[in-house]
Amino acid sequence: MRTIITGSAGFIGFNLTKYLLGKGYEVIGIDNFNSYYDKSLKYARNDQLEQITFKTNGKFVLEHCDIEDFEKLSGIFSEYKPLNVIHLAAQAGVRYSITNPKAYINSNLLGFGNILECCRDLKVKHLIYASSSSVYGGNLLLPFSEKHNVDHPISLYAATKKSNELMAHSYSHLYNIPTTGLRFFTVYGPWGRPDMALFLFTKAILKGEPIKVFNNGNMIRDFTFIDDIVESIYLLLKKPPQKNPEYDFEKQNCHNSWAPYNIFNIGNSQPVPLMEYINELEKSLKIKAKKNYLPMQDGDVKATSADTKLLEEWINFKPKTTVKEGINKFVDWYKNYYEIK
Repeated sequence: MRTIITGSAGFIGFNLTKYLLGKGYEVIGIDNFNSYYDKSLKYARNDQLEQITFKTNGKFVLEHCDIEDFEKLSGIFSEYKPLNVIHLAAQAGVRYSITNPKAYINSNLLGFGNILECCRDLKVKHLIYASSSSVYGGNLLLPFSEKHNVDHPISLYAATKKSNELMAHSYSHLYNIPTTGLRFFTVYGPWGRPDMALFLFTKAILKGEPIKVFNNGNMIRDFTFIDDIVESIYLLLKKPPQKNPEYDFEKQNCHNSWAPYNIFNIGNSQPVPLMEYINELEKSLKIKAKKNYLPMQDGDVKATSADTKLLEEWINFKPKTTVKEGINKFVDWYKNYYEIK
């Protein structure tokens, strides 16, 4: 049950680490605490993890490391010899990738290559890594299925995530490393990222400032609550992919292979119009938002929707938290964390 989680001070990494500690896992967290967003939030998350270890049978160790530093990363893997690796560290954000592409090349390509090499050296039992719904790019066929073509990314961020899936497949084939890629759909919830819409909207509304509503509000998103993401990863961790000697090469699928390799969508499968999402937030805050309607941003898409049939078949679970329930939980956390009455 010894597991390395990269990005343990990040939004998903923190919530997953907390969950696994409660299950008695030994988690080695790796994070570089970069300045992409407020470091104090990352340190606060990490403080929570260190406190949790006193209340559970789990064990948490933090290693301050940049995944681009292969020598240091390799030393951590060699010291702890994890059975499983959950790779969530990455340079996040579609819009930031337009102005800072090199950060994505370094972290998401070089860094992921280092993770694969460490997993190869130690022959880990299962590597789970974060991909993204962004890989669907210019695809207009909804809902997005893992069987759809994803060869037309519209942001460098998406291109790096698609590259991760290809790199993982080559290592699964060549070195028999079981790998599972997760295409996350607009994750939100307590301890969320400050650059994401819900966080930005809540902060602005409480300050009486206008919120930025892109594409004049004509957007649809498959908002997925963090607890559902964490539960999915936990169940997937216990079910690594296997070699498939009966793989049909004449009817190839993008989501699996003859190698021990899988790709899954993780989304709520209940896409919500952006204006409905904002309306639920207004109800939760009991404040009407001032809205600044803006055109579509480069690298963005109008709609996302996840087909999760493959996920349900594999682990008998699908995300189910409603937007209303999820937003209320986020608002409660936000007010408590920032001491707003």
